[in-house]
Amino acid sequence: MLTLPLEPTDDLANPAFKNPAACEQWLSQLQFTNLHAVHSLLRAQLDEFNRFPLRVLDRLNTLEKLRETVATVQTEYAKKLIAKKLPLSDEEFAIFTAIIGLWQGMLTGYQRCLQDFMEGDTQLAKYGVLLCHRLLLYGSLQIIEHLRSGYEFDGTLWQQLHALYAFTEGNGLHHEKINDALHGTGQATSCHTLYAKILLTCYAKPAELSRAQLHLLDRWLTQWTDVITIERRCSMSKGDAPPLAVDLSSNKGLQDLQHVTQSDHLRYLAMVPLSKLLRVKSILLQQGQAPQQLELGHDFYGVDCSAFLNQLLRLWCEGSSDRSAERHSVTISAKLASGFDLICSFIANKPFRSSAPASTADFAANKQIATTGRTFSGTNLPDIGQLDSWTIENESILGARLLRENKGGERIGNNELIALRTREANAFMLGTISWRSVTLSGQLQMGVQYLPGVAQAVTLKCPDAGPASGKSVPALLLPAMPALKIPASLIVPRDIFQTNRRCELVQAGKEKFN
Repeated sequence: MLTLPLEPTDDLANPAFKNPAACEQWLSQLQFTNLHAVHSLLRAQLDEFNRFPLRVLDRLNTLEKLRETVATVQTEYAKKLIAKKLPLSDEEFAIFTAIIGLWQGMLTGYQRCLQDFMEGDTQLAKYGVLLCHRLLLYGSLQIIEHLRSGYEFDGTLWQQLHALYAFTEGNGLHHEKINDALHGTGQATSCHTLYAKILLTCYAKPAELSRAQLHLLDRWLTQWTDVITIERRCSMSKGDAPPLAVDLSSNKGLQDLQHVTQSDHLRYLAMVPLSKLLRVKSILLQQGQAPQQLELGHDFYGVDCSAFLNQLLRLWCEGSSDRSAERHSVTISAKLASGFDLICSFIANKPFRSSAPASTADFAANKQIATTGRTFSGTNLPDIGQLDSWTIENESILGARLLRENKGGERIGNNELIALRTREANAFMLGTISWRSVTLSGQLQMGVQYLPGVAQAVTLKCPDAGPASGKSVPALLLPAMPALKIPASLIVPRDIFQTNRRCELVQAGKEKFN
């Protein structure tokens, strides 16, 4: 049953606008030179407006006037969080909570309108679909902002979304389409479409996707609505993509069939039509057709279109949400080092004195301080005990899920190189960060993809390496693994790599290689 968590209105509330005309005039006077100030003002006035008792059509039409400005400001404000390391800084976290708060303000406003609709207000008889559409949209936007910023949310957001969809289904409102030029591609969408989109987006492991990929995914899902259906029953055929399920009484999103219990609250997404669509588009791309010919768009912002289609196919349609290598639930404490110089020093078991320019060396020193509490020189390699302690909670030969044992510690970026060592191990294992999120308790957790083999610290001498020309540069050598058909590989600092550059590689106690 749908319940709306609303506080009573207050006659003492005094918003800057109390009807659509006043709202339009107020919006026309906003100065957008200071984005932070505009965002704060919008949020404060929307909260005040939501407290004010008002005729329901005035409330609805005023909210509709606010939508475009809110969407524009939110989009620009969210850019301040792109590619930020986690946990967010205090300033960044304030931006994140402000964005969530403004989406919640829009949600609360439409909830007041829906409350009157549910109580039988005849003025709203023809607005039921629009109200449910707006509520599903703003609820979804809160979930997406949590996911792309890397912060977990409690199950309440899912519960509200499920209850709202069940309400639309029970009242026959879920298939009627509404035009919305502000979100998605601008084409008409239904409550059914919006709900399916957020379910599939969250099942596509959004913590591992870039914002460009999330934007592209939203556009594709809007275009593919004709092949996405939500049903009360499911059927399966051998070899077909299995359906996915959602429990409308739960606090979770989409799940595979193995993780749900049969009940009247289950709904199923048939994945066979979507699987066929993805396969056809992927094959046509391989045959040389352009993405534009396949209605996949033209602005990919660095996204490999073909690879992304195949990634979605694996996750949605091939049961690949489970790991390709068997994972084991474990609880193992480990020490973690990040920062290239620091990792090289620990693997070599001796400090590396950077030969980088002063500004780069200062940055490296600051990194060491952030990681271990102090910098090191030629003689004072930090004790491993000074590194952050993490718990390995889930592990396979390919990777692991880690949880930092303390709330504090260094901020970590996606795709960052790290070195991990348990108490029983004789050496550090290298890995790269594939996803990160901050738990409700404030701890950082992340997925690590292991790099095969035991790394060896080596030295490079690059005659044409700019400011560091002729000087020693740290590098890490991963050995070849013939049994797995994995060649040897070299990991070098970002500013050293250059196509066709010749460097001299020096291994301790061994001959030099070019």
